Amino acid sequence: MSLRSRAITVGCVFMLTATAAQAQISDDVVKLGVLTDMSSLYADATGKGSVVATEMAVADFGGKVRGKPVIVVSADHQNKPDVGVNIARNWYDNDKVDAILDVPTSSVALPISALTREKNRIHLNSGAGSSDITGIACSPNTVHWTYDTYALSNVAGKAMVQRGDDTWFFITADYAFGAALERDASNVVKAAGGKVLGSVRHPLNSSDFSSFLLQAQASKAKVIALANAGGDTTTALKQAAEFGIIAGGQKMIALLQHIVDTQSLGQQAAQGLITTDAFYWDMNDETRAFSNRFLEKVGTMPTMIQAGLYSATMHYLKAIDAVGTDDAGKVMAQMKATPVNDFFAKGGKIREDGRMVHTMYLFEVKKPSESKGKWDLYKLLATVPGDEAFRPMDQGNCPLLKSKP
Repeated sequence: MSLRSRAITVGCVFMLTATAAQAQISDDVVKLGVLTDMSSLYADATGKGSVVATEMAVADFGGKVRGKPVIVVSADHQNKPDVGVNIARNWYDNDKVDAILDVPTSSVALPISALTREKNRIHLNSGAGSSDITGIACSPNTVHWTYDTYALSNVAGKAMVQRGDDTWFFITADYAFGAALERDASNVVKAAGGKVLGSVRHPLNSSDFSSFLLQAQASKAKVIALANAGGDTTTALKQAAEFGIIAGGQKMIALLQHIVDTQSLGQQAAQGLITTDAFYWDMNDETRAFSNRFLEKVGTMPTMIQAGLYSATMHYLKAIDAVGTDDAGKVMAQMKATPVNDFFAKGGKIREDGRMVHTMYLFEVKKPSESKGKWDLYKLLATVPGDEAFRPMDQGNCPLLKSKP
């Protein structure tokens, strides 16, 4: 081979190598889509704060990964599955979004997870609760990051039955999340030796809970469990206080109660309420540092969903940086192989079914006399390790596990 031919060959190899290296990040940009509730009952717990938390993680990472910019886009799914799926499909097909984040409302999250698998992208879910996301509807492309109906039920239900609160009545949101939450909580209560005396379903975003509360009151159950979230939970608790339900001797438990909901409700009405959470701003120096930065930007302390989104975003970007590509399969493998260690989770791990396992907490809302400030709302009752809080992987009926040898 002549010197000139060798030079041409080396030059071609160099060009091909350079082109391959540049092509590792598709479209020369990593695009994150925050699909959330911007205008309805979950907007305070997710919404603008979810977008801000994601943007904070991107900024803290440096705004680029492997020299390519990271862009955050957002949209309101209006808690409607068809709206959410249409947005997601457009993002994947036309806007080249690499990962969709948040997606509160399980009836929206489940089809988004299925679409993400079809398009071979990544879904990092922080906002939805149904344990089916890592159960019968599990996907190799989805990570369920922050909480689920099993953990919410397991942590609170066990503790309450063990202390004698052993008869329950459910007021349940009539959609996928509510049904899963009631199902999982009922199973926990019965397994612990308690009884479920009845339940009633209410429409999403209800304004009047009077008939539902009267049925719960008439059941004489020791515990009235709210298997709903956001504005529905707050409205139900306010009306329960007006009816004197707690004063009458029955206990109320919010199976999903965000800190912004508690603050909105007010400590006078919320005092003594038991709730399970994955995050509280005042746990340690790290949680306080992040939360105070978030407070400056949003005006509220972060919910577990918003804190979880920061954690999930950072873990995703670190995985891309480690493997040198945004290829969904390679990034997901790296995420699952790497422990999660940040202010949100210590020693967190992503299982094969997509469940990110981490510590959960049981809190009681402080009395007004115990509080030192506007956001000083919770006192810690129990710390539950992730392997005890979340459903064992072999009990979720995840089809991915059945295909493994």
